[in-house]
Amino acid sequence: EAIVTSEELGQDLEHVEVLQKKFEEFQTDLAAHEERVNEVNQFAGKLIQELHPEEELIKSKQDEVNASWQRLKGLALQRQGKLFGAAEVQRFNRDVDETISWIKEKGQLMASDDFGRDLASVQALLRKHEGLERDLAALEDKVKALCAEADRLQQSHPINASQIQVKREELIANWEQIRTLAAERHARLNDSYRLQRFLADFRDLTSWVTEMKALINADELANDVAGAEALLDRHQEHKGEIDAHEDSFKSADESGQALLGAGHYASDEVKEKLTILSDERSALLELWELRRQQYEQCMDLQLFYRDTEQVDNWMSKQEAFLLNEDLGDSLDSVEALLKKHEDFEKSLSAQEEKIT
Repeated sequence: EAIVTSEELGQDLEHVEVLQKKFEEFQTDLAAHEERVNEVNQFAGKLIQELHPEEELIKSKQDEVNASWQRLKGLALQRQGKLFGAAEVQRFNRDVDETISWIKEKGQLMASDDFGRDLASVQALLRKHEGLERDLAALEDKVKALCAEADRLQQSHPINASQIQVKREELIANWEQIRTLAAERHARLNDSYRLQRFLADFRDLTSWVTEMKALINADELANDVAGAEALLDRHQEHKGEIDAHEDSFKSADESGQALLGAGHYASDEVKEKLTILSDERSALLELWELRRQQYEQCMDLQLFYRDTEQVDNWMSKQEAFLLNEDLGDSLDSVEALLKKHEDFEKSLSAQEEKIT
């Protein structure tokens, strides 16, 4: 009876399980003694049937034994119920403690001030954080289940209701805290990603501008018309590539302006990079225009040289014609020479237009 009337219900789940194991051993022993009680009842019944002179005493003792037995069994059932209830409460406490411990462990990761130093590291941190958020989403069902269990236990174990409510509130407080931390970290990582994406685009574009400037400046001026034409064609191809990058410049500018508009923590750096990007683009276009003018001037000069050379060659040939002393020795030959001279004068007029 001392076992079944004990008020000890354990300090934690392990302690309760030890008490339950001892109680199971007691129940085994109790079951073993039930046969002994049955034997006492059978023997008492036999004595009464045989009209034993102490019949009243036998009945009294039999009733006393049976009453004690039923009382012991009733107390055992009560003790079993109390231990079962204690196990439920302690199991709830353990599950809550384990969940809070997991939340705090993840909370340390959420509290990290590492938001990436470049695009690759930010992307890696975002992937890691998304994994943590998936873990949180899965944990949410467990938190809801524990809250529902707390409500049930408060109804079924009113004596422990206040302690269960404290655990429930502690769980909810930790859960809300890590959800806030997760949302804040995701926002900061997104800010970092947008910044690093902008800076990566900035580096790519400024590097491309440097390469393009080198290409535009690389060609020497041509020494003939064909070379000058090739320079102009190649220069126009460079302009096509510059035009093809206009969308990239526009996109980078829009990204930077969006960061400024959102009051990004790196606004000063973004503003500086936007100014550099605009200046670099303007400088590239100015350089292209300057070289275009130089190439066109080169083309004009080479065309002039070519035309001058052609006129010089023509005049050299015509000078030999004019110095010819042949004036003809017959009417036909004179007329032929006149015809040649008229042709010369027409050619001279044509050349004069070219020269002037």
